[in-house]
Amino acid sequence: MARKQIEITPENKCSFCTGSKCCTYVTQAIETPRSKAEFEHLLWQVSHRDVEVYKDDDGWFLMFNTPCLHLRSDGGCGIYEARPTICREHSNDFCEYDEPAEKGFDLYFPDHDTLLTYCRKRFKSWDKRKNRGN
Repeated sequence: MARKQIEITPENKCSFCTGSKCCTYVTQAIETPRSKAEFEHLLWQVSHRDVEVYKDDDGWFLMFNTPCLHLRSDGGCGIYEARPTICREHSNDFCEYDEPAEKGFDLYFPDHDTLLTYCRKRFKSWDKRKNRGN
């Protein structure tokens, strides 16, 4: 007996999403870093637990990997009827269920070491800068 194929639509897609990815992080747009000092600041930021940096078609962002406090263990929203406007306006037509967000990143720095490697390539004199108090 053939199993009935369930059509996944925007209306039911969230119920198939394991891990509720879109509810486990917050992003904040930042100015495009250009100077060594601005990249030094980013190095400090990604040195903190669960903080990442990425660049995509919309610009540069800090990403804080921290789940929403209202995310239930079953993946549902604990305040669905009173959820914030940004949650109400979120479209899942194409989302992390369909493809990891990281695939759309032009640059992605999940930690200090990956960003430091980038800084050394971008600024050939990176390691020749003045030693700041060390």
